[in-house]
Amino acid sequence: MRRALKAMANQLLRMNMTTANASTDPKPFPAQPTPDEALARLKAGNAAFVADRPMQADVSRDRRLALARGQQPFATLVGCSDSRVGPEQLFGAGLGELFIVRTAGNNVDTAGMGSIEYSVMALQVPLIVVLGHEQCGAVAAASEIVTQDKRFPGSIGRMIEPIVPAVLAAERAGGKSDLVDRAVEENVRRMVERLQTFSEPMLMEPQRTGALKVVGAVYSLATGEVRWLD
Repeated sequence: MRRALKAMANQLLRMNMTTANASTDPKPFPAQPTPDEALARLKAGNAAFVADRPMQADVSRDRRLALARGQQPFATLVGCSDSRVGPEQLFGAGLGELFIVRTAGNNVDTAGMGSIEYSVMALQVPLIVVLGHEQCGAVAAASEIVTQDKRFPGSIGRMIEPIVPAVLAAERAGGKSDLVDRAVEENVRRMVERLQTFSEPMLMEPQRTGALKVVGAVYSLATGEVRWLD
């Protein structure tokens, strides 16, 4: 199994590094940081953001040309679809540094999970961050289903169904007070657990060897601070 996974990863990596112009020899990317080094970079970037001291993110023409030949983000971010939460800004990241998967309530379907797996297999990302945020509309809607038996039309109802178990768990643990905030954190923890425990071998094996880490966090809309969960 390990040999097959390694062969698949090498094949995907070769596909990622294929250049748009065969006559151009791309400059090799530097080695990926360790999971802890990648996490430290995100924490430093967020500290600068909170202090209104934005880091200098590379969005230059040279960077765009380099990324046209391949990519090597140092972290994958599983976030929520929301205009108020810009991952690159939160962490002072430039072009090509974060591989971002965003869905309402940071719950991923098959396409989202495949994207996460691709980032690890093909791009050798050492860190996955599941990022929830305060006042999450998807979690609030799931809370209304639990507390008010509310119904939502179209695909919205189906979209938030996977969040309901997190709301129920938060309600059992602490009642209805601050339910949405507690459900946001519970929802993040459940997604982290899914990636850590119930994933395909392509995610489990690098976690076993220490090449990959999965962590959870919650973003404060008012302060800009990212609070990291244990």
